[in-house]
Amino acid sequence: MKITILIPFYNEEEMIEKTHNVLTKELEKMPDILFELLYVNDGSSDKTLDLMRQIARSDDRVKYLSFSRNFGKEAGMLAGFDYASGEAVIIMDGDLQNPPRLIKEMIAKYQEGYDVVNAKRSRDGERKSTSFFAKLFYKIANRLMDVKLTDGVSDFRLIGRPAINAITSLREYNRFSKGLFSWIGFKETVIEYENELREAGQTKWSFKKSLNYALDGILSFSNQPLRMIFGLGMACIVIAGIYILWLLINYFIDPSQSVSGYFTTIFAIVFFGGVQLVSIGVLGEYIGKIFYEVKGRPHYIIQESNIEKGDQE
Repeated sequence: MKITILIPFYNEEEMIEKTHNVLTKELEKMPDILFELLYVNDGSSDKTLDLMRQIARSDDRVKYLSFSRNFGKEAGMLAGFDYASGEAVIIMDGDLQNPPRLIKEMIAKYQEGYDVVNAKRSRDGERKSTSFFAKLFYKIANRLMDVKLTDGVSDFRLIGRPAINAITSLREYNRFSKGLFSWIGFKETVIEYENELREAGQTKWSFKKSLNYALDGILSFSNQPLRMIFGLGMACIVIAGIYILWLLINYFIDPSQSVSGYFTTIFAIVFFGGVQLVSIGVLGEYIGKIFYEVKGRPHYIIQESNIEKGDQE
């Protein structure tokens, strides 16, 4: 049996060697399994690529892909799926927050017949703000999206070849892999582990980047925002109708008590102007996604690799 360990790296010069050393020590405990280590350099601006080359020269199990620029983690995972030669792929982060000790348990679950083995981490030790916004995202996402996401389940998982083939057949440009993993189905299970702290370097996920990723996920798997616009428009019509009816009733009852036209005009302009701007913004997000999809640009460009054509067979 051959298993591919897929790790995208971006500016991880402080962690890549340590990650490789810890990983290989765990793999030594499973001598009956053939491992391929597939590292993806996502356009790093530090020494990550140089260190990746050195590791590949010293360990022939290591294959690497290096992008021409930073295309993002989603592109890194897709490239790994495209080039992985194992019958199953284990996706991990390069900061050791996904503990390699779980690999053995994942493979055991895979051998039991599961196509996908998800790793779910506890939120103990997380900053309260991080935990709050993460839980809020999953609650909103599961109400709006066409797929169900599990709180605490990241991209760290084992995926069998049939599921990998299904994922790589989905070539949409705006990718949200957490949603895609759920959408394809297949028999899956979950193993749990304690939260691990990053040992060195800084996280590449700022609050703004995380927020954009969350919005991309919701817009990629739901048309509910469009329906909400319709509902909001209908609500505005009803509110405006009630307000006009109220003005007419007051006018007929007591013309001297009618509301100032200035106030009514300002209210209408601000209220309906805000509704229109929000609606246009939501529509613009969907149109923007269509714009990128129809261009048909590649998800990534590989500038350098040590993978030969025959290595993928």
